[in-house]
Amino acid sequence: MFRGQPKGLFALALANTGERFGYYTMLAIFMLFLQAKFGWGGATASQLYAGFLAAVYFMPVIGGWLADRIGYGRCVVAGISVMFTGYFLLAVPTAANGLGIALMVGALLLISIGTGLFKGNLQVMVGNLYDAPEYAAKRDSAFSLFYMAINIGAMFAPFAATAITNRFLSGAGLIYKADIPVLAHQALDGSISADNASRLAEFANMMPGDGIGSMNAVEFSSYYIGHLSEAYNMGFAVACISLVLSICIYFACRPWFKHADVNAKQAKKAAGAQPDTLTPAQTKSRVIALCLVFAVVIFFWMAFHQNGQSLTWFARDYTMSTAEGWSRLGFNIWILALIAVSVYTLFGIAQSKTSGAKLICGIVTAILWGGAYWLYKGMPDVLEIQPQLFQQFNPFFVVALTPVSMAIFSALASKKTSSHPNGLEPSAPKKIAFGMIVAALGYLLMIMASIGQQSPAELGGMVSPDPVVPAYLMGTYLILTFAELLLSPMGISFVSKVAPPKYKGLMMGLWFAATAVGNYLSSIPGLLWDKVPLWANWAILMSLCLIAAAIMVAMLRKIEAATE
Repeated sequence: MFRGQPKGLFALALANTGERFGYYTMLAIFMLFLQAKFGWGGATASQLYAGFLAAVYFMPVIGGWLADRIGYGRCVVAGISVMFTGYFLLAVPTAANGLGIALMVGALLLISIGTGLFKGNLQVMVGNLYDAPEYAAKRDSAFSLFYMAINIGAMFAPFAATAITNRFLSGAGLIYKADIPVLAHQALDGSISADNASRLAEFANMMPGDGIGSMNAVEFSSYYIGHLSEAYNMGFAVACISLVLSICIYFACRPWFKHADVNAKQAKKAAGAQPDTLTPAQTKSRVIALCLVFAVVIFFWMAFHQNGQSLTWFARDYTMSTAEGWSRLGFNIWILALIAVSVYTLFGIAQSKTSGAKLICGIVTAILWGGAYWLYKGMPDVLEIQPQLFQQFNPFFVVALTPVSMAIFSALASKKTSSHPNGLEPSAPKKIAFGMIVAALGYLLMIMASIGQQSPAELGGMVSPDPVVPAYLMGTYLILTFAELLLSPMGISFVSKVAPPKYKGLMMGLWFAATAVGNYLSSIPGLLWDKVPLWANWAILMSLCLIAAAIMVAMLRKIEAATE
């Protein structure tokens, strides 16, 4: 799996891991921050959240266009610097007024611009490593490994965000309760009912800090919202630290990938480094094929990027706030990490060429499983969980399942027949179509979880009196991860392979632009959240995935013919 890959892949992957850890730490709590600090409803918070995601994924178009002219490495370094400034501003506590909102939006804009300069161009450099003939056959597996590295950072992000939030709340004598922000804002604006005022008083008495239980409703509400918001601010500050680590890795390992930091103009000037040339007709057909793929995957990203909003709301309002039995495993990040590593050591047993190496991998696997069991036995029988922790399942599944998907596709590629001389591995467009069908199954599970539940409007911002077990969301994230592995790393690899040399940065940017449009459209469930039955949100997303899959299947022959 790792054998035969250029060293530059690992350097660029690690640099991206640090950046993604900071980004997903911020994203894990951003929606909760918006609603807690400003008291915004789902529709308003969802619009800003989706707009930010859209900007993050649209800016690579500009970043790619610029890199095609001045170079990928320059844009990557500039991007990290701009992102650092944005995260620093976001970490500064402000008042919940117009100025505070303006400063927050400015910080989000800087993060978006910096990500646009960084994200796509780093991935173009990864693709450039595989333009060399000796590495060309490893392009798809390389992007799977690169994608896995991204998700290592994302896997630890919700844990980090939760730990920091709890640490700063504890310092103020507080504990997290999902109901309090809504009740507190009702108390602050004078709209709280007698029943809700009684509930708020009960929550105040639960707080471990001295004197908090004796505060009146307004004092407690202001105290709680202020400290919770500042705790989230400290979570955002983690991104600044992770970006410093990323830039250190980038410069320390630059000799490993310096030869890949070359655009078409720079390649023409380098002796013996002429890029492949295409006829105008070939260039046009490839660009059209890529744009068709971009248009279709919009629907996938619209459905997939619900983890930070509607799926987190479901975790907060409709899912038990405690875990029991085997499900507790999923809420200890160290157990998940040990399990993920054990998947790789198991593959090491199968792939090692000597009996000694197989034995070592077997011993390490046993130690990892023993450690996971020891941690599991030390957990409380009933574990308190917070809604953002569910967001660690998707990256965990990506990390754990990447070698499985690579092994399956490698086995299919090796099965060569007279009618399939290149093997039975499906093309990237076919994988994308199948990924959309799998995503639809994920939302079918959410429909099943929502049957019989009150609508969000009926709950009025409170928690369901009959929440479902965590297994529903865990299963949904597992299914959506299968879909993601079929679509995202394969799509990035497809773009890096098919894009005409002089448009590589722009085409990678357009891939992210399609993601941007999907991210913005992901606000639709948020806009409908208080207006339709709960199950209807998931039914809309499931239907869109199936329609997109049907369109992709209908265009397969045209896309594959244009890219041969």
